[in-house]
Amino acid sequence: MTGTVTASPEAVPTVTKTKTVKVTVAPDAPAGTSDDSGSAESGSGGGSAYYANCTAVRAAGAAPVHRGDPGFGRHLDRDGDGVACE
Repeated sequence: MTGTVTASPEAVPTVTKTKTVKVTVAPDAPAGTSDDSGSAESGSGGGSAYYANCTAVRAAGAAPVHRGDPGFGRHLDRDGDGVACE
């Protein structure tokens, strides 16, 4: 006796692998030590201070930080009014 058997593939679970990466950004180099291209992309107000977030600004006692002040960055100014960590 000859018959036809139909087999369906088993479901295979989807595996997703993630990796958490910590990124640290170095503070601006002192004046005269970089190519100083004048790019507006950094959003910094110049100076030698850099703050990763408003918690760091407050811990340093520098809040609020105004556009043009050392340590100002667009990433700290959520509403774009020129005053960060208000």
